[in-house]
Amino acid sequence: MTITISRLYDVYPDAERAVRNLEAAGVPHSDISIVANNSDNWYNSGRKIDRDRDGVDDRAEGAGAGAGIGAGLGSAAGLLAGLGLLAIPGLGPVVAAGWLVSTAVGAAAGAATGGIIGALTQAGVSDEDASRYAEGIRRGGTLVSARVSEQDRARLDTVLDNAAVNLGDRSLAWQKTGWKRFDPASQPYGPDEIRKERQLYRSGMR
Repeated sequence: MTITISRLYDVYPDAERAVRNLEAAGVPHSDISIVANNSDNWYNSGRKIDRDRDGVDDRAEGAGAGAGIGAGLGSAAGLLAGLGLLAIPGLGPVVAAGWLVSTAVGAAAGAATGGIIGALTQAGVSDEDASRYAEGIRRGGTLVSARVSEQDRARLDTVLDNAAVNLGDRSLAWQKTGWKRFDPASQPYGPDEIRKERQLYRSGMR
């Protein structure tokens, strides 16, 4: 039986490490997905991005392969070589790759059951957790999801747990400020809001 496991990370490098560790643990990159907030334009900042370490900027490779989500997914370079830019309702600009993103883009954009929440719930994630994950991305985080066999779950949960956000504690902190659930019609966070959010949790409130 195949299930979906997911984790939220405050910063992209932690999520990138999780993806590489999943691949090293034997999970095919076709079964991994990553969605990272790009409101601060880190992915398009002008610096060279060479995650597959082949000497060529990954964005140029994606453009040459037809661009967008999924570019390079069939290569030996792994999931991160297929990163692409897009916008998801309520989240704003994101950098993403993988099967979950394709589902989210195909879902009813802007509907409560569409977008990222629809993609997650279709994959078996509870509606409550899907809402939390979406809000986490909106606030500057990065989501990593993987389709794995039930028998591998415990082993791969351990792989993902390193540096992951405690989703229950984090959502309780949001609720104290009046948050109830993710709203795809909400205004995406801007760079300054995301910076403040990250500073808040970096100070020890994970």
